[in-house]
Amino acid sequence: MPRRPHSPAPAPAPAPAAGAGAAAARRPARRAAAVVVAALLTLLGLTAAAPAQADPGPMLAPNFKAPFPCGQQWTYSHHSAEVRRALDFIRSDGGTTAGTPTVASAAGTATRHYQAGGAGNYIVIDHGGGWKTYYFHLASFSVADGASVGQGQQIGVTGSTGNSSGAHIHYEQLLNGVGQDIRINGSALPYPGSYGQYHLRSDNCGNTNFTTWGSDVRVRADARLSAPVVTTLPGPTSVFVECQKQGDVVNAEGYTNDWWSRLRDQRGFISNIYIDHPDAKLPGVPLC
Repeated sequence: MPRRPHSPAPAPAPAPAAGAGAAAARRPARRAAAVVVAALLTLLGLTAAAPAQADPGPMLAPNFKAPFPCGQQWTYSHHSAEVRRALDFIRSDGGTTAGTPTVASAAGTATRHYQAGGAGNYIVIDHGGGWKTYYFHLASFSVADGASVGQGQQIGVTGSTGNSSGAHIHYEQLLNGVGQDIRINGSALPYPGSYGQYHLRSDNCGNTNFTTWGSDVRVRADARLSAPVVTTLPGPTSVFVECQKQGDVVNAEGYTNDWWSRLRDQRGFISNIYIDHPDAKLPGVPLC
């Protein structure tokens, strides 16, 4: 099991209502009384207390999402000696933790760091308003130091660098340097003492809406030409791409591509040839 480190034109005025003239006559007298009181306080060396101001409270947090790719399910744990209020995540959907993309849980500016005896390769994302997120033990970085990243964008590859005995994502949310109880989609996560008690499925899908082209495009159960057909798209269709992966080579209209997209709503894969985008591998879309 992964071992967690112990790291460091104003509107016109309304017409006066009946009886308003008498009230207006009284207002100058009240103002004069107020002036006299203020003068007496000044002579006595006193000042009137300022009205209390409402406490603005902490800055609102971004709508953080899971730090792993859209559609995947991971389990998580915490122990009392864990640094700040971190949670550690490993996959629980049958996929492999090591090598899976680590993604930004909210947009911000990413910086790269290394700590041999603790966090290993890690990314810090500054989201503004005093909020930051940390991602430890990365096998490698996927963004440049100081890069602006979008929510759901891959920032690294999950690994086990630093003080860790197994691949996992050590994840933190901090406000003004203080660790906070982790919230995903505005809801606080529990802090179990071991894996397997709670699971989280990611809806951190970024901006991955695309349009297909062509007619009678087959959506298959996997990224293989021999995989069963799940459904057929009759013509250009707006689709939400969850993730992408390499599969069988497809040739069409003079193009060749071995990248396939998993469609969230159709629950299957189509060749990226049929996605209306010039790149063979779609930008901003995580790997499956």
